[in-house]
Amino acid sequence: MTVTLDLNCDMGESFGAYSIGDDAKMLETVTTANVACGFHAGDPVVMRRTIQLAKAAGVAVGAHPSFMDLYGFGRRRISGERPEDLEAQLIYQIAAMQGMAAAEGHAMTHVKTHGALGNMAATDPELAAICARAVAAVDRSLVYVSLPYSETYTAAEKAGLRVACEIYADRSYTDTGELTPRSQPGAVIHDIAQSTEQVLEMVLNKRIPTTGGKRLPVEPATLCIHGDTDGAPQIAAALRKSLEENGVTIAPFAAPGRA
Repeated sequence: MTVTLDLNCDMGESFGAYSIGDDAKMLETVTTANVACGFHAGDPVVMRRTIQLAKAAGVAVGAHPSFMDLYGFGRRRISGERPEDLEAQLIYQIAAMQGMAAAEGHAMTHVKTHGALGNMAATDPELAAICARAVAAVDRSLVYVSLPYSETYTAAEKAGLRVACEIYADRSYTDTGELTPRSQPGAVIHDIAQSTEQVLEMVLNKRIPTTGGKRLPVEPATLCIHGDTDGAPQIAAALRKSLEENGVTIAPFAAPGRA
């Protein structure tokens, strides 16, 4: 049986005079790009350039919306937003990215929430429902990229959206299937050998190893590789090489197409 896996990367996070990550190099390895929409990072010029680079590389593109938090890079937990206001902000970001992709003739395939928004929605049913509604309001054909064992995954399915189950190479998991909070020891995996071992366990054996020693069932569709990590292009290339050596076919979960 052939095992297929997508490699996704959050990118397009430069803006104005600030340069973040080596997007061009990452696009040599990954198959899907999640492009910042200007609320936590990115700007219209960077969005357009990132889409152009992805199109040339044959890489699928999607929207990577966040809280309105440029100062905190979308990693601050924001509460108190009226649901309808947050939903409007998400629709705005998703629609902007879809429009920019259409202008470049490279149809957008998916949506993946960023940072604190994604983490909070994973455990908050109301917030998860807002995110799913925003995606559905723009385009029900878009795939929702979500963590397994999350409220977001449940909300996306209830909204009738296709869901791509996402796993992480550089993060550990709790016994409930959630990402270990960054405030806890061992939350981030820095050892490439350990990271590769975890990825192969999840992809080949379809089990998430947890910090408590459990093995949770999973059906991964895409693997996230962070582009702003030191040495990210080299890490991505090493992971792809290891996966392919173990018989895994690397391909986007939703093939890029003409807008």
